[in-house]
Amino acid sequence: MKLYVGNLPWSTTDADLEELFAGIGSVDSARVITDRDTGRSRGFGFVEMSQGDGQRAIEELNGKDMGGRALRVNEANEQKPRNSGGGGGRY
Repeated sequence: MKLYVGNLPWSTTDADLEELFAGIGSVDSARVITDRDTGRSRGFGFVEMSQGDGQRAIEELNGKDMGGRALRVNEANEQKPRNSGGGGGRY
């Protein structure tokens, strides 16, 4: 199960995120999303864990205070493929 974790403190690292969720269950991956130009955190990330642990993480961590910010934790929406643009197929 892939979880979206929003409203992270700017100083949060991948290791911080993994440590937080490891208190709930086994974490497959934890990643804080960074700006590709500056390398700074964008304030959200993703965690992958089993379905059962993921549901429990949502219940226990959504709204939890982390560094003075209330976390938002929910199931991640699958990203839809982006259009590459174009003019409707006309040449």
